[in-house]
This record gives sequence, structure tokens and C-alpha cells, in this order.
Amino acid sequence: MYNVLVCDDDKAIVDSTAIYLKTEGYNVLSAFNGKEALDVLSKNEVHCVIMDIMMPVMDGITATVKLREKSNVPVIFLSAKSEDTDKIAGLGFGADDYVTKPFSPLELLARVKSQIRRFCSLGSIAQKASVITTGGLSIDTEAHEVTVDGEPVRLTATEYKIVKYLMENLGRTLSSNQIYEHVWNENAFSSEKTVTVHIRRIREKIEIDSKNPKYIKVVWGIGYKIEKIQ
Repeated sequence: MYNVLVCDDDKAIVDSTAIYLKTEGYNVLSAFNGKEALDVLSKNEVHCVIMDIMMPVMDGITATVKLREKSNVPVIFLSAKSEDTDKIAGLGFGADDYVTKPFSPLELLARVKSQIRRFCSLGSIAQKASVITTGGLSIDTEAHEVTVDGEPVRLTATEYKIVKYLMENLGRTLSSNQIYEHVWNENAFSSEKTVTVHIRRIREKIEIDSKNPKYIKVVWGIGYKIEKIQ
């Protein structure tokens, strides 16, 4: 199921657009200004954004410029302005498409389908080859960087290898011996304490509350896993 974020300060537009998207099987996330949109995007995997331009708190253009610093997810601008110069300017700020209000819901739906098809067949492949994300936790295996809600996390080389191994096996429980042999590249011997200490240090760096972890879970008697979070 693809996630589509609809951002507009007019709740009626958000609600009516959501109805059409849900009918086609999309999961709809909503926001009512650019700041809220960025917050939703930081916590969810989104495959297309429908973004109004004129909004309070943060407008759609500012939000899109900030979004483009981290993501290539397709953005469709909504605007009451229909001049070609306005459309060109909107596309120049990072939008992939531009729809003028009032718009046909069926036309907007067709554009969403087109953008998601392009993104999933072309735009996201290179990104997903090196970036693994669950909830707000991401690892870029090419840049060797781990981030939580967009903020970089300073890990030691060993801590990074543990996170990478767990992220590459999202939802799968790995034993202490498996983690030790993969990360330290040697046979496990009394490895449980060593792995436990490193897991505790990682939790202190990536979890809001290390005693009630959101990401790294312990499966008692078996090992550890990082949860799949949408």
C-alpha cells in the first residue's frame, strides 16, 4: 500500500481528496501546513506528496525546499494561481507536477498514479539501494551514516555495524552469537555480555527512552531485532 500525504490548510480539500485516494487503495496521511507536512514525512515512508502552496506557519514552497534536502519523493503542488510563470516557478522549487485549483479529483488521482509509478520504478531505486528506513530511524550504508528523525547519530564503528546488521534484517530476531560472529568476524564465545553492552550504548544514542525502546527490541531467550515501523 502506497502512502500519500495531502497537505492543505483547507480541511475540506484534504478530506475530499482523501476520499478519492482511499477509494483507489492509497493510505492517506494529512497535514495542514508545511511544518506539519515535514513532521509527517520525518516519521513515515511517503510515496507522493500533494502540497498546497499558500498556507500559514510554513508555506508549501518553503516546505518543499526543505524536503528536497533529504528526499526525492514526488511533490505535486496545488495552487489557485494558473499563470505559466507561477507553474514554472513552482517546478523550479522542487515540485514534480503542478495542479491548478479548482481541480478535477480524477485528474489529480491520475497525476498521483503517474508520479508514484515513476518514483517506484526509477526515483527510489538508487535511494533504497543504500538507505534503509524504519519509522524515524535511517541508515545510509554508502555514507555510513545513521539518523534519527533526520538528526545524525554518532556511533562507533562497532555500534554502526550492529545497527547495519539489524537494519538489514528488519523484523527478524538475531541471536547474540549471530550478531557477534557477523560484527566481530570471529567465533562467538561467551558473546552475550559483549553484545548486550553494545546494544545498551546504541539504545542510549538512538532511543528517546532507552528503557522503553522504540526500535531495538529484545526477544527474551532468543536475541534482538529492530522493528519494522511504517
